[in-house]
Amino acid sequence: MTLMRAALALLVVLVAAPLVNVLAAVPPSTLAAALGASDTLGAIVTSLVSSLASVLVATVLGVPAGYALARGNAAVRGAGVFVLALPLALPPVASGVAILGLVGTRQALGAWLAAHGIVVLDSLAGVTIAEFFVSGSIVAIAATAAFSDVDRTFEEAARTLGARTGRVLWTIALPLAAPSIGAAILLAWLRAIGEYGATSIVAYHPTSLPIELVVALSADGVPRALALTEAFVALTAVVAAVAAIVRRRLV
Repeated sequence: MTLMRAALALLVVLVAAPLVNVLAAVPPSTLAAALGASDTLGAIVTSLVSSLASVLVATVLGVPAGYALARGNAAVRGAGVFVLALPLALPPVASGVAILGLVGTRQALGAWLAAHGIVVLDSLAGVTIAEFFVSGSIVAIAATAAFSDVDRTFEEAARTLGARTGRVLWTIALPLAAPSIGAAILLAWLRAIGEYGATSIVAYHPTSLPIELVVALSADGVPRALALTEAFVALTAVVAAVAAIVRRRLV
């Protein structure tokens, strides 16, 4: 038991030390100046709009998709989860290249979109697509697991009373699976707003907050970059805390 506690303590120190140092190293005045800069404010707006849009699409598609997978046969469920997990396992830059190979202006789909006035590269739509690709599967995979754990007796009882599949999903299954799905939506949003690799390939502009962090490090040095990093640490802590509260209160 002593060895286990020592391992736990060492792990916590290794993970927490860089985060605590960030919080301690940045004076409030430096943080306020960094967050109040016009470039940072623009990046914050871009990240908020694109990440919320990507998670909205992930939720609208992922919840019913997760229910379909959970109620499908084992082969379909396994294949579906496998495909959905691939973007989560890809290096972010590889994800960006994959998207570029689909919607680049020299590709068939990208050329068709450009001919119809739909711009993806270096646009807010491009930022949203990149963020959705790397984070959208989180909701569907979590929903599949959550719906699989729901006792199907309640659903069968509702069906015997004439309820259709859609009504069973929204009135029976979803409320029971809501804690896990709600936490997954928050974590997917956090993953989306922190995405850099794929976004830097598909849409370096308009500048999102992670890209602004790299620009700040290159142009202004460590102090401003540390300030923006502190904002990310605080945001991560808030979202993680909210996710935990959601799960506890809805269970």
